[in-house]
Amino acid sequence: MTADPGSVPTEVPPQVSTKAPDRAAPQGPAPTSPRRGGTARLALALLLPGLLALLLTYALPLVWVVRMSFNESMDGGLIRQTFSLATFGEVLSSSHYWNVIGQTIELGALVTVFTLVVSYPVALFLSRTTSRWRSLLVALAIAPLLISSVARTFGWMAILGSQGVINKTLTGIGVIDSPLHLANNLTGVVIASTEIYMPFAILAMISGFGRLDPALEHAAASLGAPRRTVFRRVVLPLTLPGVLTAALLVFVLSLSGYVTPRLIGGGRVFVLATEIYDEAITSLDWPVAAVLSMLLLALFGVVIAVYLWAQRALEARFTGPGEARS
Repeated sequence: MTADPGSVPTEVPPQVSTKAPDRAAPQGPAPTSPRRGGTARLALALLLPGLLALLLTYALPLVWVVRMSFNESMDGGLIRQTFSLATFGEVLSSSHYWNVIGQTIELGALVTVFTLVVSYPVALFLSRTTSRWRSLLVALAIAPLLISSVARTFGWMAILGSQGVINKTLTGIGVIDSPLHLANNLTGVVIASTEIYMPFAILAMISGFGRLDPALEHAAASLGAPRRTVFRRVVLPLTLPGVLTAALLVFVLSLSGYVTPRLIGGGRVFVLATEIYDEAITSLDWPVAAVLSMLLLALFGVVIAVYLWAQRALEARFTGPGEARS
């Protein structure tokens, strides 16, 4: 058809297809990026030295101790290779070892309580202060960690002894007539251990006081609550997670402590750590020492289980049971 010379040509609009587009064909799994695989190999290479060191220094010795606990000791320090529970029965049927276990738990409980009582005000002050000297004060609080626990224990021996600083001072001013028995007993071990573990408790509490907000205290005070009520209803509940962490740390350290009970106790305070040393080095009874080590590990497991239960109960109190279980 020929167009009319006088007409204006018009463009024909393109037709829109109403046909539905074809579904995309299913594709296979995306190929793994070479970069991602290289990152995984690099992470494994970085973890390998640590895993190897952990295997050599912890896993293999632990397996050896477990295997040794099933052997039997003979006269002259000889060991009969066997697989028997006779050594476990010997230890668990002895009243002496049960007294050692009881004194170990008693020492751990006393040291934990006194350390928390003494360390809590210090940690609370350091976490709430806005002074420019805060960093210096924190450094001073943990400065005792720079000194060996052996040296600090010898210092406490000079302080708590019969001719030590405390007894000499009290005798000189006429407060006492005879020296107090502060060393070679459980009292001296508790005093020295409390001071030795204070920096650990302070650090644990400071790191666990993150829930404490001064605005909450100001709000409670503005509503008419006295300071004692503010502390009991606001400050103490919010700082309990840090206190719980510090209690776990101090209790575990005191259970496994050897130097302070040995030196301050003067051979009269028997705990699992000193008993394990005596059985392994003095008596050469390695199976009994291995069994005592297994009991100490089991005690650690019980303590950690109690800590996890208390932590979950505390979280349930703050966030509700549903969120705590999740």
